[in-house]
Amino acid sequence: MAARGGRCRGTGSWPRRKRREAAGPAGASPGRGRCERGPARRRRRLRQDRAAAAMSRCGEEVVSEESEEESNGVNLMEFSDEILLHILSYVPCTDLVLNVRRTCRKLATLCLDKSLTHTVLLQKDYKVNKDKVKQLMRDIGREIYQLNMAGCYWLPSSTIDHVTWCKNLVKLNLSGCHVTSLRLSKMLSSLQHLRSLAIDVNPGFDASQLSSECKATLSRVSELKQTLYTPSYGVVPCCTSLEKLLLYFEILDRSREGFMLSGQLMVGESNVPHYQNLRIFYARLAPGYVNQEVVRLYLAVLSDRTPENLHAFLISAPGSFAETGATKNLLDSMARNVRLDALQLPKAWINGSGLLQHLKFNNPFYFSFSRCTLSGGHLIQRVINGGKDLKSLTSLNLSGCVHCLAPESLFRKAEDDIDSSILESLVVSCCNLRHLNLSAAHHHSSESIGNHLCQLLSRLKHLLSLALPVCSITDVGASVEKPPSTPNLVPQTFGRKVRIGVQTYPRNLGDQTNQKIESSVFWALMGSLRFLETLEIIGSSFSSAMPRNEPAIRNSLPPCVRAQSVGDSEVAAISQLTYLQSLTLAQLPNILTGSGLVNIGLQCQHLRTLSLANLGMMGKVVYMSALMDMLKHCKCLRDLRLEQPYFCAGAQFFQALSHCSSLQRLCIVSRSGTLQSDAVMSFMASCLEVIMCHMFMGESLTVCKNLQQSIVRSSAGRVEVLDAQLHHKSNDTFCVNKTSADI
Repeated sequence: MAARGGRCRGTGSWPRRKRREAAGPAGASPGRGRCERGPARRRRRLRQDRAAAAMSRCGEEVVSEESEEESNGVNLMEFSDEILLHILSYVPCTDLVLNVRRTCRKLATLCLDKSLTHTVLLQKDYKVNKDKVKQLMRDIGREIYQLNMAGCYWLPSSTIDHVTWCKNLVKLNLSGCHVTSLRLSKMLSSLQHLRSLAIDVNPGFDASQLSSECKATLSRVSELKQTLYTPSYGVVPCCTSLEKLLLYFEILDRSREGFMLSGQLMVGESNVPHYQNLRIFYARLAPGYVNQEVVRLYLAVLSDRTPENLHAFLISAPGSFAETGATKNLLDSMARNVRLDALQLPKAWINGSGLLQHLKFNNPFYFSFSRCTLSGGHLIQRVINGGKDLKSLTSLNLSGCVHCLAPESLFRKAEDDIDSSILESLVVSCCNLRHLNLSAAHHHSSESIGNHLCQLLSRLKHLLSLALPVCSITDVGASVEKPPSTPNLVPQTFGRKVRIGVQTYPRNLGDQTNQKIESSVFWALMGSLRFLETLEIIGSSFSSAMPRNEPAIRNSLPPCVRAQSVGDSEVAAISQLTYLQSLTLAQLPNILTGSGLVNIGLQCQHLRTLSLANLGMMGKVVYMSALMDMLKHCKCLRDLRLEQPYFCAGAQFFQALSHCSSLQRLCIVSRSGTLQSDAVMSFMASCLEVIMCHMFMGESLTVCKNLQQSIVRSSAGRVEVLDAQLHHKSNDTFCVNKTSADI
């Protein structure tokens, strides 16, 4: 049986003779000689308890009590180094270096293994502070090759100065951290081996303040991710060896003082030869005309001389982004000189042009034609190339392409049936697809046997993420029939409420009233995609009340007629996805009880992200009871978003939500919704991992302010950074926004 106290074997750090001398009498553990008494023994046990606590936070069960060690005969230190390294890989690096390493000699050696110190992730490590980062960099700074501090908003800007200890750093991510040009210059001057950099460019950034040593480091950077909050080229002119350029444009049209901003830049600051090694160009734009002006200036530089090695060109722009002469010249040059592997363009650049006919593709792996008027005939002929050389394609986005599964788009209505032969050619040609998006369109299958959209998609065995419109998953026969009328059900209108008492719902699939569900095409599709991780079922006409990149529309279009037959039984079919991690359900009008949600909670134990919007009738949250039962089983849930009018966030809801011990983000958007302040406070006290809580409800301004103040006061003693804000909307909707690190 293993010796009590955690015997350290196989360290390889002591000579054999010295280990025998340190061990003392035969059978004694290192450090447990005759001279060890009460205080020393207590200190040793305290160190072991700290190591066990650090590992248990990462989900590993560590037997720490001596009685259990004696009965089971298992000692953690008896495991091989390979097993211990695997266990330690789940422990945050700060805990490894600052706590676990100080417990015993064996762990002191293992915690400094290169496999554990090569990459340090501080992102979302909300328990780390400036002092811990300082000590971490001093202890293992020279062993760190990759450092990720993205989104560490709670750390002061002076924390960045400690990065200079990492002399061998190759990859650095500072996105979301406020870095001035002077601090950036000082830091990069000491990082001569840096090859990958991610930074934010905030107002006041001045590239002329960068030192010559800093520019020398930037000249060796081959990968740059730059988020722009002000019109600027940032550090791009200094990066003369760029191969991968990722640009995120988050510039507001107006300053905080209300002044209009301009996107005019000095084009001469950038040098054309800097982009000759460029292989990947990606730009994502937030709404606003200034962002469009700035990205055009970046593209103007590329249009003069297109990089010959360019193989990925991606531009994600919301709304309308008109094509200019410079962009047209760039696309023409790309069609003549390069062969692409990935392509995404604004819809205005593709619609009505013959660009796709002239572009050349090598081994494409990513295509995005979101909201383009691309017909199925053009998709097969110009993109899929008649089914040739498309086995390499792994991601295809056809969101909002209403005619992509029809031969011609001139005389076709959006609600007409799809051409199954086009979809079949797509499935056969792109048999290795892992990500497919067909949402925001009406894809109605015909009555032909074996040609249903779900039946054809079931052949894609490698799918990891799938997005479909609600009307596409219904059986053709069921879509024509009207759902059975039940006298006890509330009509789906905004009329006078009917008192119906407590509704009951089935607890398992055997109690489903619809006995045909297991023979439906959607049930078979879910059964064939066993390894699916992300699923989105969204109504074709759904529009969120708070969209990210689109204008908010108060009165959305009614659901599709075929979507009226999609309800609880179809939701229950999703429970077959054992490895599901992210689920989005929006605009399912025939949800009556939400019984399928309970099945998902029981079977999909890996679910981390859940988003529900406009389910069932709009005048009442009919699935509340089922949702609360579902949440009791979602132990791994981290993100929850609910968008439903008249949502009542009361004590029972927050009590059920408290079972989600891993929850980090909560967002509730509810017109005319209500909340209970006491229930919110109890929830925040029980779920210590919550870092963001957004509630856009119909409460008064006084209630929101009081709740905010209560959250701040209750969290002041156990958080290091707390950012609480209140947003007042013109439609009498208020938000309580708590962003904190609950420690």
